[in-house]
Amino acid sequence: MIVNDKLNLTMLCDFYELTMSQGYFANGYKDRITYFDVFFRQCPDGGGFAIAAGLEQIVQYIQDLHFAPEDIEYLRKRGIFSEEFLNYLANFKFTGDIWAVPEGTPIFPKEPIMTIRAPAIEAQLIETYILLCINHQSLIATKANRVVRAAQGRTVLEFGSRRAQGADAAILGARAAYIGGCNGTACTISDQLFGVYAGGTMAHAWVQMFDTEYEAFKAYAQMYPTNCTLLVDTYNTLKSGVPNAIKVFNEVLKPMGITKCGIRLDSGDMTYLTQKARQMLDEAGWTGCQISVSNSLDEYVIQDILRQGAKIDMFGVGERLITARSEPVFGGVYKLVAVEQPDGTVIPKIKISENVGKITNPHYKRLYRFYGKDTNKAIADYMTVYDEVVDDTQNIEIFDPEATWKTKTVYNFEARELQVPIFKNGKLVYELPALKDIRAHCLAEVDRLWDEIKRFENPQTYYVDLSQKLWDIKYGLLKANSK
Repeated sequence: MIVNDKLNLTMLCDFYELTMSQGYFANGYKDRITYFDVFFRQCPDGGGFAIAAGLEQIVQYIQDLHFAPEDIEYLRKRGIFSEEFLNYLANFKFTGDIWAVPEGTPIFPKEPIMTIRAPAIEAQLIETYILLCINHQSLIATKANRVVRAAQGRTVLEFGSRRAQGADAAILGARAAYIGGCNGTACTISDQLFGVYAGGTMAHAWVQMFDTEYEAFKAYAQMYPTNCTLLVDTYNTLKSGVPNAIKVFNEVLKPMGITKCGIRLDSGDMTYLTQKARQMLDEAGWTGCQISVSNSLDEYVIQDILRQGAKIDMFGVGERLITARSEPVFGGVYKLVAVEQPDGTVIPKIKISENVGKITNPHYKRLYRFYGKDTNKAIADYMTVYDEVVDDTQNIEIFDPEATWKTKTVYNFEARELQVPIFKNGKLVYELPALKDIRAHCLAEVDRLWDEIKRFENPQTYYVDLSQKLWDIKYGLLKANSK
């Protein structure tokens, strides 16, 4: 049973991170400077890109890194850690550097979302929490962005709290969904903590509580005349629900001069029912009444019913968003890419696998995005060794690192470095943006992607290329380690 009022998230690590750390400590690697990259290998749902999210929670975690006396005592009782190592942990804090792609930025497979430069033990112990933050929130932000794009400018609210896998998944999932483009959430605490607008009206229980549907609607309209959205499918949407809603709008709202109102459907054939409901509302003079729908929606369902002519102004999307049900694992990984010698020389490291997709891109790197000056669209991402600088006043030839004969000359472009400094020598040097600004950044940067990359099915591949120098280093390491 958890007895602490507040969990120490420093202990939210895989146990092997502690056993490895003691090994580093005992073998003289405690102060060896290491470089780790965080990246993912495949976009969820076969999409063309993902959305970076979770950085703010990582910042808070790094700032609070420590082992409390009760943590040290727990580790001592395990009987495998030396007192020297436990004393080291008792005074533990993060002293390294972190660079990251800002939240809300579109990201692509195999490029570093985050780079950690820190002594070996420090870099190792933060692996699990960094990955869980990025994996969860990037997954939900990516799914939300797909749903929002399918809605074609209509309002989308996240409605999934009760189906999320735990409290954190509900609370931070609502945050991530907002970054991805959702307009709000049903989760009240996410509004309280992050300012993600929480909204909601009634459930079927409200309608069932009264003797008649009409009485339920009228009581609600009298209580909330300026926010009157009525759930019309408890009994029969077209025979009673919509007619009773119109009757209440006429009796309660119209005398008050209120024209803003809405109805919601949570079941049935959404295309047919919303078309008929729209016709009934318009004929009754309630042309401004908004129609919202919920019930097991995702980007594919939304896309299909809109193509069929559904008359919908707002979508409430629940379990399939908050759990990313169609592909609920983001797959971000944390890999060593370089170590630093005492004289400052950076030595690249590579992980080789029989599975070609698991071979890593070595070295301490820079990540650039090229934008066309004439189109304002993203052309490609470009990874270089840390000591290379891209000159965007000159044309540059890039090539597919997997099919090197595929080349392209990039011209009239702007090169922007994607990663920004977050921590320097353990000190926060990054000003965390407001959540609304992260969301605005996300929507603006997604708009700078070509439509072909944003297709839900068979999107065009967006290339993440290596500089010639980085490619030579990578394949030199592959060759040297294949003997």
